[in-house]
Amino acid sequence: MGFTDLLRTIHERHEKLKHTIHNKWRYPLPKSGQYAMALFYFCIPIVGGHYVMEWAKSKSVDEIGARGEKLKEKKVQGFGNKTVIDGKVEAVGAGGGGG
Repeated sequence: MGFTDLLRTIHERHEKLKHTIHNKWRYPLPKSGQYAMALFYFCIPIVGGHYVMEWAKSKSVDEIGARGEKLKEKKVQGFGNKTVIDGKVEAVGAGGGGG
C-alpha cells in the first residue's frame, strides 16, 4: 500500500463520515432548539466583536499610553468642531469653513 493509496482511503472514509453526519442523523429541531441556535448564532459576532475591541484598546494603550503620554506631539490644536488654523480658532465640519 503506497502513500497515494493511504491518502485515497483516508479521503473515502472522510467522505463517508461526512455523508453519515449530514444525512443519517439529521432531524428538525423543536422550536426551543431553533430559538437556542438562533441566539447562539446571534451572540457569536457580538461576543467576538467585544473581544476584538478589548484587544484593540490594549494595543492602543501599549502604543500611545493610557492618556497619550507616549505620543511625540502632545499639544492638541482644537476640540469638538473648533480648530486652530493659521493662529485663528475656526469652526470646521458642516457648520464651519470645512463643510
